[in-house]
Amino acid sequence: MSFYALQADRTAAMLAATPGWRRLLALRPDLDDDTAAAILGEAARIAEGVVAPLNARADRVGCRIEAGRVRTPEGYADAYRQLGEGGWLAMDAPEAHGGQGLPVTLQAACQPLFERACIAFMMAAGSAHAAVQLLHEVADADTAAEWIPRLATGEWAATICISEPDAGSDVGRIRTRAARAGDGWTVTGEKIWISFGDHDMTPRIGHCLLARTGDAPGTRGLSLFLVPNTRVDGSANAITVQRIEEKLGLHGSPTCALAFEGAEAVLLGAEGRGLPQLFAMIEMMRLSTACQGLGVASGACDTARAYAAERRQGGDPAAPAVPILAHADVRRQILDMEARTEVLRLAILELATAMDLARCEPDPAVAADHAAFAAWMLPLAKNFGGETGFDVASRAIQVLGGAGYTREWPVEQALRDTRIVSIYEGTTGMQALDFLTRRLWRDEGRGLALFLARAHAEIAAAQPQQAEAATALADLLGRFERLSSEMMALRNDPRAGELASDGYLRAAWCALTGWMALRLAAPSLPTPLAGLSAWRLAGLAAEFEAHAARCRLPAALADAPFAAG
Repeated sequence: MSFYALQADRTAAMLAATPGWRRLLALRPDLDDDTAAAILGEAARIAEGVVAPLNARADRVGCRIEAGRVRTPEGYADAYRQLGEGGWLAMDAPEAHGGQGLPVTLQAACQPLFERACIAFMMAAGSAHAAVQLLHEVADADTAAEWIPRLATGEWAATICISEPDAGSDVGRIRTRAARAGDGWTVTGEKIWISFGDHDMTPRIGHCLLARTGDAPGTRGLSLFLVPNTRVDGSANAITVQRIEEKLGLHGSPTCALAFEGAEAVLLGAEGRGLPQLFAMIEMMRLSTACQGLGVASGACDTARAYAAERRQGGDPAAPAVPILAHADVRRQILDMEARTEVLRLAILELATAMDLARCEPDPAVAADHAAFAAWMLPLAKNFGGETGFDVASRAIQVLGGAGYTREWPVEQALRDTRIVSIYEGTTGMQALDFLTRRLWRDEGRGLALFLARAHAEIAAAQPQQAEAATALADLLGRFERLSSEMMALRNDPRAGELASDGYLRAAWCALTGWMALRLAAPSLPTPLAGLSAWRLAGLAAEFEAHAARCRLPAALADAPFAAG
């Protein structure tokens, strides 16, 4: 059985062990575990057979500009067409708009299979998927009917256009302007960091773009637009590709700078409400980044284990050399990689089921609880999805030794490709500030309370095989609750909160890790996963305390002068 098929089987088993999934099945009689397993199996087949062959070549040849248009590596257009025709670009889009009407959970379960195959190529698919969600939420009926089915089938594509040369995360400084032109709008300005901002895979690309429509300062004057690269008559819209960025990784993903010079545009939603509306897309893209990290980590684990089983070094000099997997230190490294990866897999499934239940629970109060819990989890999944992908790829290189540092093996590319994941869609610092100031302070600890209640409920229902993990988790939850009380007390000292936010985010991930480690030890899951649970729990309390200690440093340290260079 291939590694892809094994990942699909492991994901199906973890999905079946996720309480939110059990509730979702009760609300969706058209779904069951067998259907989910079949979908995962087919995703594994397409990922391995269609997408994975693109990866090494795309990294090697990259993308280029010819006659003002971006040319992608050979095979991209055909693979994108196959993903669209197979329904993989919009699994969770409404059937009325050409999607399959499946839960976000199945999208999140399948996506890591495609990401491990070729994360650079899948950047285009991720943008299209998020745009479908956005247009479904805010576009007028005619625009939605025109664009969503074509995005879902891969006939057209989409991007997200926010950043500018002088306005990255600080979107309130955006200078691109939109002006009324007859019954429509035109957009003028420059946008950067646009993944697949232009390409030859589809004839039409819709740019979901923020532009200023009024004189109100900051984000209040921003509106959201759809700016197609071609007009209705097929002629080119007033958009110019200025350059493709030269990057550390993701060479197969053209990151473009675009100039809009009075380009025709369609207003999406209400004027002046651009940023809040755009978050329908951004939230899906943040879940997607977690899936990217998980996909790459999954592949790195399998590469390291396979190499360690074949590479022979050491042992009795009088006997043939043994596989390095026989050495305890190598096994330690692989166990740690796999434990981090599987904790992330369970966390993503937990988050995705909460997002689904927030939409389909019949009781509005229960649905609101799921939404609050999902909002609490999203910064954690986004950041530590990216960090886990990069960290596990780095550890895989260590297992392979010098070979891992060469292009003969895929882990050096995995390292380069995933370094960006904890940066785009909101850096670690931004996620930490969001987690503290919004999810704890502004929400009055609602998401925290829901987390603690769910984790304690799972402790109460633990089986004898989970006793050790349950005890460790109970201790972690107590530590985290006390730390959260300390962080709540910093509301009147924002500078101290800013300094503490990163440590608090990491302490929260430790607590969430303990919860997922308890689930890893569930008797319904394959026995090896219980071993990963024990391995990940070892030292987790000490890791937590190291992060908590940084939360308690005096705020004055943030303003201390730097040492002379």
